[in-house]
Amino acid sequence: MFEITNSEQIKDAINQNQVSLFYFSGENCSVCKVLKPKIEEEITKNFPKIKLYEIKTDIYKELTSQFTVFSIPTTIIFFEGKEFKRYGRTMSIPLFLEEIKRPYDLMGE
Repeated sequence: MFEITNSEQIKDAINQNQVSLFYFSGENCSVCKVLKPKIEEEITKNFPKIKLYEIKTDIYKELTSQFTVFSIPTTIIFFEGKEFKRYGRTMSIPLFLEEIKRPYDLMGE
């Protein structure tokens, strides 16, 4: 995952990629640390066109507030510049993968 450090990087990631995934995490968040490698592995394996980004909420508080993220981890997926889905702390990886499969497949080249 590429670490986002400013608003310009967020805008570029959303506008320059067909699909962007933003993972909001915290340094002292045990759930964040467990979930992150699972998401990275599954996305890389099943959806190679999705670009992965991480925003550390404890360091970049204003970026976190721009997305109105109130709990961590939070995962937000953008398809073609629009927020598609937001997943909170207790997300199911199989359900997550199932929900993004159809729009991902419809993207085409």
